[in-house]
Amino acid sequence: MFGEKERSLKLIEEGEAQTLLDSDAQFEGKLTFEGKVQINGKFRGEIFSSGTLIIGEGAEVDAKIEIDTAIIQGKVSGFIRAKSRIEMHPPAVVKGDIASPGLVISEGAIFEGSCSMGRDQGQVYPFTQRQEAEVAADEEVLESDFGHDEEPRQESFATEAEF
Repeated sequence: MFGEKERSLKLIEEGEAQTLLDSDAQFEGKLTFEGKVQINGKFRGEIFSSGTLIIGEGAEVDAKIEIDTAIIQGKVSGFIRAKSRIEMHPPAVVKGDIASPGLVISEGAIFEGSCSMGRDQGQVYPFTQRQEAEVAADEEVLESDFGHDEEPRQESFATEAEF
């Protein structure tokens, strides 16, 4: 317990985070900032910044996040759009949709959702409604081409022993 506080305070001393919402903090609402912010507690709402957001181990965040860079070790659910990069390091658990031109998912981190990656002058564009409609139409075509009433084909492949 004391070691966790000491580690969090050390981040601020080194200048890595300018603001810290520690593990005993809970916040609900809209957060905007410049520079770096680290969340180790619970947050629910919206986060907007051109800076860096660090979601520490043990943090629980349920939010719409639009940021330059996100570094995640805690639990996040919602939508994350990063202008530069999203990093997920163990024991991170991220559930939701993300959009960023740069993505790092370290072994041991968990990501469940969809990802959109693209570059156009530093802007990231998630699916438009038209693209979503096209995907839905393609799925309908696939379902009609491979009807659910038909039994799946059983393919048999020869093994080495059968040759």
